[in-house]
Amino acid sequence: MHKVIRTVLITAAAIAGAAALTVGAAMAVGAFDYHQQPSGPGAPASPRDLVDRSPGLIRPGSLTVDRSIGERRASQEVHLAQQLYTFWNTGEQKYLDAAVSPRFRDNTLPSGRPQGPAGPLFASKNFRAAVPDLTCELADLLVTGDKITARLVFRGHFTGTFHGVHGKGQRIRFDAIDIQHVGTDKIVEDWHIEDNETLLRQLGVTG
Repeated sequence: MHKVIRTVLITAAAIAGAAALTVGAAMAVGAFDYHQQPSGPGAPASPRDLVDRSPGLIRPGSLTVDRSIGERRASQEVHLAQQLYTFWNTGEQKYLDAAVSPRFRDNTLPSGRPQGPAGPLFASKNFRAAVPDLTCELADLLVTGDKITARLVFRGHFTGTFHGVHGKGQRIRFDAIDIQHVGTDKIVEDWHIEDNETLLRQLGVTG
C-alpha cells in the first residue's frame, strides 16, 4: 500500500510542477499576485478585487491570476473555486451544485466513489462520518486560462468512525492539490491528489 501511495504522491508532485510551469508562462504575459501588487490611485486592478466576500464563502489565502483571460472570466473562475471549496469546508450541497456541471467528470476517481457530482457528495459524507468538524483551507489559488489549481489544507478531529475504527479525537491535518477545468459556466472535470499516507497514519488505519 505504501508503494502505491508513494507513486500517487510522486504524481502529485508532477502535477504541482506542471501547474507551476503554467503559472510561470502566465507571469510572462501578465499574471499578477495580489501579495506583490502596488496599491493606491493609478495602481493596476488587483486579484483581491475578484474575490467574492459574501458571508459564508471561503476566501483564498493567496491568489494568482492570469490577466490575459480578462477580468470577467477571472472573476467567474475565482467565484467557482470559492463555491467548490466552501462545499468541502462545510459539506453543504448547495455550494457544490453552484460550482460543478451536471456533466462533471472526476478524472482521478478513487475506487468505490461514484462518478459525476455524486462523487464529491459521497466523499464528503463519508469523510465527515469520521471527522465531523472537517474544515478545508483554500491556501493557494491559481487561475490560468480555463484551469483552476488549488492547494488545500484539511483539518479536523477523528471523533467518528472510519473503516470500523473509532476515533479518539486525534487531530487530522493533510494537504491536497486540485486542478479544475472550467467550461462555459461551471466546472466540468477535475484531477485531484491527496496526501493519503499522512491521513491514514493520523487515522491509525495504516497497514
